[in-house]
Amino acid sequence: MIKLDTNIGALRLKNPVMTASGTFGYGLEFADFIDLSSLGGIIVKGTTLEPRQGNAYPRMAETAHGMLNCVGLQNKGVDYFCEHIYPQIRELGTEVLVNVSGSSPENYAACAEKIAALDDIHAIELNISCPNVRDGGMAFGVTCAGAASVVKAVRRAYPKTLIVKLSPNVTDITEIARAVEAEGADAVSLINTLMGMAIDAERQRPVLSIKTGGLSGPAVKPVALRMVWQVYEAIKLPIVGLGGIMSATDAIEFLLAGASAIEIGTANFIDPAISVKVVEGIAEYMRRHGVDNVADLVGKAH
Repeated sequence: MIKLDTNIGALRLKNPVMTASGTFGYGLEFADFIDLSSLGGIIVKGTTLEPRQGNAYPRMAETAHGMLNCVGLQNKGVDYFCEHIYPQIRELGTEVLVNVSGSSPENYAACAEKIAALDDIHAIELNISCPNVRDGGMAFGVTCAGAASVVKAVRRAYPKTLIVKLSPNVTDITEIARAVEAEGADAVSLINTLMGMAIDAERQRPVLSIKTGGLSGPAVKPVALRMVWQVYEAIKLPIVGLGGIMSATDAIEFLLAGASAIEIGTANFIDPAISVKVVEGIAEYMRRHGVDNVADLVGKAH
């Protein structure tokens, strides 16, 4: 009997495969392609306290081995989510997590507090890569002090499973991981996108409206894998791995590096059924290698 269920703090997933925020909408958009209940979890698009229009177009660009985006957390705000979206997704048969973003520790905490009141959402993913307008536009997630300040504020307001999404745009990601662990995070997810840009040679101008954007897709996988490996050796919290996962083999590599679960992002745009295929592929790999419990794969490469 293959055992695929896994724990992320107090959150229990039926299998280790989740979909990454911003690449799967609210899950409903993919209901015609796959059985949503077959997934370990769905992380819905970034949600903020107030509505956000996002950045001007163009805000997406294809690259040789991935994509750039600078969407800018476009959403209708947490109140709209609670009133209109939550009733539609609360009984999808899988765990639904909300990706929470903000502009200050207090702003993050206020948004998280509203999500905490929703009975059928048992975890949030805290995106600490958003601009910190109080500190001249620096991102919270690139300093230990900034990361710790947000997690500390949200931990006071949010009693359920708190997963903190780490930025790879740092010198030493283990320092940030230790900082959020110390402030009460239940788990970390990594990595978020790498900063990059594209230039239109004919127009002789940047392609994206705000010049730079986040790089995702196969190009970032080696970086993501390395960071998951490092964080696994640095902290005791469960890790959710993501970044360039395009197949079951990619997912298994992240498990072996130390991730207890994974998220699939850019691959959803290429194959809407990829997440289900990865679940099936992990089970097949386990049978082939005589592994009964997926937990036995976590960190095994160490």
